[in-house]
Amino acid sequence: MRTTRGRVVHVGTLAELDRRAARGGVIASWRVHDLDLTGREAVLDGLAVAGASFLGCTFAPGQVDRLRARGALVLPAAGDVPVDVHRRSLYTATELYDAATWATGLDGRAYAWSQTPGGPDAALARALHDHAIDEALTAWVARRRLVGVMGGHAWRRDEPDYLDAVHLGRVLGAAGLVVATGGGPGAMEAANLGAWLADEPAGAVAEAVAMLAPVPTFRPSVDDWARSAFTVRDRFTRPRDSLAVPTWHYGHEPPHVFGTAIAKYFRNATREAILLQVCGAGIIFLTGAAGTVQEVFQDACENYYAQEGTVAPMVLVGREYWTETLPAWPLLQAMARGRAMQRHVHLVDTLDEAAALVSRPAARG
Repeated sequence: MRTTRGRVVHVGTLAELDRRAARGGVIASWRVHDLDLTGREAVLDGLAVAGASFLGCTFAPGQVDRLRARGALVLPAAGDVPVDVHRRSLYTATELYDAATWATGLDGRAYAWSQTPGGPDAALARALHDHAIDEALTAWVARRRLVGVMGGHAWRRDEPDYLDAVHLGRVLGAAGLVVATGGGPGAMEAANLGAWLADEPAGAVAEAVAMLAPVPTFRPSVDDWARSAFTVRDRFTRPRDSLAVPTWHYGHEPPHVFGTAIAKYFRNATREAILLQVCGAGIIFLTGAAGTVQEVFQDACENYYAQEGTVAPMVLVGREYWTETLPAWPLLQAMARGRAMQRHVHLVDTLDEAAALVSRPAARG
């Protein structure tokens, strides 16, 4: 059994599986690769599998349905490279979700392929693909002014914070800004949904969220989660442009479908840097955990060394959260003191304040 950075555990042999399973309990961090698991029904049924991934494995009849119903991600084996490594445009949601189920569609197959050791040829294919996405994204953003919205992936569609983030995305889109997010579920989906609805009547936000709320997360069914979102897209057909920048590094969290352009990368480090780089109108940081904190200080590093006139506004939303729960603000404020970024770093309590800070002419220019 080989562990990697973080809590992910890769399991590649039946002996490793049996040794780990004998301890019982929650296996959310497991990534099980290319195993014949027929005959292991009782073992799997006795584990808490929500969040675990089974990639290219073989199962006894009925086992896949039981695992998925309990929150596991089960993806079939991928054959040759599933993506066009020389593509000339960004992805669309319908392209990524191009089959009856997510697991058998382009996005699911690409994730399964990305999780299997493929040697130098596979590494080259991923690098070529991400370079092609870089080129396509450069062309796409050249005509647009982007504002980033960062926040937690765990926000549920039936929670008030999600509805608030949809309102934020709508306000930003209506102000002529192009919303950019990390492309995953939660706050990211909400902000891009808001931009999608920017030209719709105000009541469209409540209607759209009500349509999504019965499937609040992508677990246990990515297909139900995505299907409900496509229903909203079919109901509201006048989207404003917005950008989603997800990664197959976190491919067990599926991409949402409300970005009109999707720049999906294999390398997460590339994706993180590019997402922050293209948000020239500034970035709004909603509440989130480690990933959002990483983005705060990665953006702060860029602004710390920037010259006046090139600093993009940083707006943290939630005074109590950013000063007490995860006290990033005191450090950020100390870093900014005396630098060109000092007057561009903000802590606010409301989304309206945040939207106003990135929408004013000085922030856009």
